[in-house]
Amino acid sequence: MARRRTLLPEGVGLLRHGLGFLAGGATAFGVDALVLELLTVGLGVTPILARLAAISLAMVAGWLMHRTYTFAVGSPPSFSEFVRYAGVAWSAAAINYGSFVVIVLVLPWVDPLAGMVASSLLAMVFSYLGMRVAAFRRRFAHQEK
Repeated sequence: MARRRTLLPEGVGLLRHGLGFLAGGATAFGVDALVLELLTVGLGVTPILARLAAISLAMVAGWLMHRTYTFAVGSPPSFSEFVRYAGVAWSAAAINYGSFVVIVLVLPWVDPLAGMVASSLLAMVFSYLGMRVAAFRRRFAHQEK
């Protein structure tokens, strides 16, 4: 019997999947903000250097949350999976920033906050699809008996 492919991981309900995606993103955002604040205010690190560390740690936190809760990956974490995830995350950040710049330049009457929301939504869709089809894709071994 042919297996139907869906965006949802096998055995994960839509509500759990959606909440996992939101929780993973919120966790990454929280780690980013917390590390940035601790490094800049607590240790006096320059914001530019502090943000590099904050984004890096947030990316690891997001990867672990998404693999565990959003996509329920059963196999152990791997370096190649993290590299795929990082590629998706950095691409989503570039799409977010790039589309924001385009909105602000092409539609100067649009409020910057509205532009940020629109570009963030676009990046969120890209991010989800990138995680689903690239970072956390499932490989099925077909063996003939």
